[in-house]
Amino acid sequence: MNITIENVSMKFKENKALDNVSFEIGEGIFGLLGENGAGKTTLMRILTTLLEPTEGSVTICGQKLCAANREEIKKLIGYLPQELGLYPSLTVRETLDYLGGLCGLKNRERKERIDMLLDQTHMLEHQNKKNRQLSGGMKRRVGLMQAMLTDPKVLIVDEPTTGLDPEERIRIRNLLSDFSRDRIVLFSTHVVEDLSATCFKLGVLKKGKVIYQGTLADMMKVADGHVFQKVVKDEKEMEALRNSYSIVNSVYGEEGCRVKFISKDNPDITAIRTEISLEDAYIYLNSISDS
Repeated sequence: MNITIENVSMKFKENKALDNVSFEIGEGIFGLLGENGAGKTTLMRILTTLLEPTEGSVTICGQKLCAANREEIKKLIGYLPQELGLYPSLTVRETLDYLGGLCGLKNRERKERIDMLLDQTHMLEHQNKKNRQLSGGMKRRVGLMQAMLTDPKVLIVDEPTTGLDPEERIRIRNLLSDFSRDRIVLFSTHVVEDLSATCFKLGVLKKGKVIYQGTLADMMKVADGHVFQKVVKDEKEMEALRNSYSIVNSVYGEEGCRVKFISKDNPDITAIRTEISLEDAYIYLNSISDS
């Protein structure tokens, strides 16, 4: 069970949203990382049959993505878009029952599936609340449930943790981990921390191009020896650092400002190498892709 994306490009008039993108995605959670406008949502919309690529091919669980197979592909996929509209006057259960009916689920199967998902997502006690009464995190959980109604082989989620508080973000990440057993989960985000907590492999998009794909561990190795720390004493020195390097963070203390930064080459002797995070590796990859 896998998704194969080969040399996919997507052009909107003169704008190339995707440029020769190729990925191989297997079971479990695969992270798709990139800043807003990198092409993540365009790729999601292609995989969910909402867009047809200008060039290239996609195969999902052995089915080639084309007009003739569109309905069969749809049956394989559950999709949570970045913005999901819910009828405000319906309750959570009514929403899922209505959407399950649209998916063709019979009454008994629909009820059993909804009961199971409400329990899995800790929403049983909120099932009779109207959608307009729900918090942002609860609405996102309703979105995940609607994507899982048909027990799809592939779950595609677009920025599912954006705008949520830390506790709700963790809850959503844990649900995605649970749902990833025996299925493919494609998790698109611009939040590096979400992927470091959930996935083993990822791909990084920048301006429609793939700048990395592989394991998280290997991505961090790419940046090994390029992350430094230095104590800065005055604003002039700080400005010189900003002009020469990618600043990761800066913390002011009694000894001055401790700055963590990315350098393609060895900086001056007063800077020391420091421990690397996935975020550091992501910033480094972005910086070298500009050169």
